Amino acid sequence: MSENRMQHAYRLAREQYAELGVDVDSALKALAAIPISIHCWQGDDVGGFESRSGEIGGGLAATGNYPGKARTADELRGDAAKALSLIPGKHRFNLHASYGDFGGRPIERDEVTPEHFAGWIDWARSLGIGLDFNPTFFGHPRATDFTLSHPDAGTREFWVRHGRACRTIGAAFGQALGTPCVTNFWIPDGMKDSPIDRVRPRERLLDSLDSIFKDRIDPAQNLDAVEGKLFGLGFESYTVGSHEFYFGYALTRRVLYTLDTGHYHPTETITDKLSAVFMYLPEILLHVSRGVRWDSDHVVILNDDLEAIAQELVRGRFVARTHIGLDYFDASINRVAAWVIGTRNMLKALLKALLEPSATLRQQELDANYTDRLATQEDFKALPWGAVWDYYCANAGVPPWTAWLADIKQYENDVLSKRA
Repeated sequence: MSENRMQHAYRLAREQYAELGVDVDSALKALAAIPISIHCWQGDDVGGFESRSGEIGGGLAATGNYPGKARTADELRGDAAKALSLIPGKHRFNLHASYGDFGGRPIERDEVTPEHFAGWIDWARSLGIGLDFNPTFFGHPRATDFTLSHPDAGTREFWVRHGRACRTIGAAFGQALGTPCVTNFWIPDGMKDSPIDRVRPRERLLDSLDSIFKDRIDPAQNLDAVEGKLFGLGFESYTVGSHEFYFGYALTRRVLYTLDTGHYHPTETITDKLSAVFMYLPEILLHVSRGVRWDSDHVVILNDDLEAIAQELVRGRFVARTHIGLDYFDASINRVAAWVIGTRNMLKALLKALLEPSATLRQQELDANYTDRLATQEDFKALPWGAVWDYYCANAGVPPWTAWLADIKQYENDVLSKRA
């Protein structure tokens, strides 16, 4: 599409939205202020850069063997920078503890320090972005069925030390980059078959978490978050860190609660949980993925579920209280393209929600005029939000539509194809 045609389409769209009381310029300004935290593990199939090798573990599995995955931290940084250059707006990057610059040396998980991530800090500073962080409680000989809830005190203490070390790294990110790092705690602890004792593992987990979080860190540098899960592969019958456990923990310890779109029963939706948890918590971390037959972590697409999440964030005025991150890994397609597709779709969903005539819809609902509410919602779907998105991308210096694919194909030819 030529620039003149794009500008013309945008002007017409802006006029249409204005007739419904929607200020398109304000919507675009609001969208530009929303950072998405893009996850490192899409770039290398959750492998990390420790000297050890083997299965990911923890109920995690990346499928596919598309060529060109990142093998080093430098390669991953290059791939991520390419993806960021094709996504409008200013965003963040989310690291796991296993992704440090370890120099091929065997560094134990409880010995990781900010120095192992100095390269990431320099990289993020050069791009003007923030970093987020995650302890890595999987892919390790001491990560069996249990970590922080392990019956062996020595094993628990090892993972407690890892958790403390990761909070220190998160604080270093926040201090160096001038934006708080969200350090998210997820563990795979659980059992394949029904346990006799469900209580004591949760008591041990509670004690371990309290030990990790006992030292206060300036929230301007680091924000702690805890993430529950329904079940995982190999942990189908019992998950120690369930939704109820972590919501209670976040509520009583005043840490962030993490809602992951794939971590609930298929008949549950994150959309309805948002307003409920915000009744009690000031902020949350939202991990956006796409489950196919439950928590399969497919690349995020612009479907009804994603749009409903974005609508709830905007309608409830929760955007400023939500740290939005992505969480999927697909090794069956170009990994850099997967980053771009998923992040752009998250932004598209937010844009559509910001363009919604919410004042009109809210008044119709207050008046119990549900016929008009439904008609307005359905007619809104046909409005030319795509013209607004193209304009937003062009203004940000990012190719609209699938024009960005040419850059990806060139990058694959010049860089990815040369990797063994």
